Amino acid sequence: MSDPSRDELPLEISPTEAARILADAGAQPSLLLDCRTDEEHATARIEGSVLIPMQEIASRLAELDGWRGGTIVVHCHHGVRSLRVTQWLRERGFDRATSMRGGIDAWSAEIDPSVPVY
Repeated sequence: MSDPSRDELPLEISPTEAARILADAGAQPSLLLDCRTDEEHATARIEGSVLIPMQEIASRLAELDGWRGGTIVVHCHHGVRSLRVTQWLRERGFDRATSMRGGIDAWSAEIDPSVPVY
């Protein structure tokens, strides 16, 4: 029997699903990966996120190797860059990478209104 917590994640998930995955770290640790720019991260960020700008993902891929079998929730501003990064990661064996639909703006609207919208 397969472990349902290890089933493949969809390519995109909602902020509500992302919050559930991140809160359930005891069941399976997960990484919240912010692929926005340094400037965007300075403007608004989700607590606990790790910043690796999209333009640096390829050169910094080794930093993610420990997460190859784990869950990576990728986010950006609106969800476009994070979807591209998620697809790229999956092509490199990160099968549990998923993009947060709507990005940090959707997170602010649905999960944490204290996160600034910009």
